[in-house]
Amino acid sequence: MKAKDSNGTPLSEGDSVTLIKDLKVKGTSVTLKRGTLIKNIHLTGNEDEVECRAEKVKNLVLRTEFLKKA
Repeated sequence: MKAKDSNGTPLSEGDSVTLIKDLKVKGTSVTLKRGTLIKNIHLTGNEDEVECRAEKVKNLVLRTEFLKKA
């Protein structure tokens, strides 16, 4: 199975995505705002999740339901 964004567009290793919703990052005081561009995503073994880096947060795992391919 392939990872897909909120619109059903297939995601590939190294793609850039944007957030479609404000997300609070657990364990930090950081809130990622809607429209934030996240570059160079890494696909995981779980098709509903991708690994990435955003702002000051490294090794972040985001659910694909909150992402849109850029």
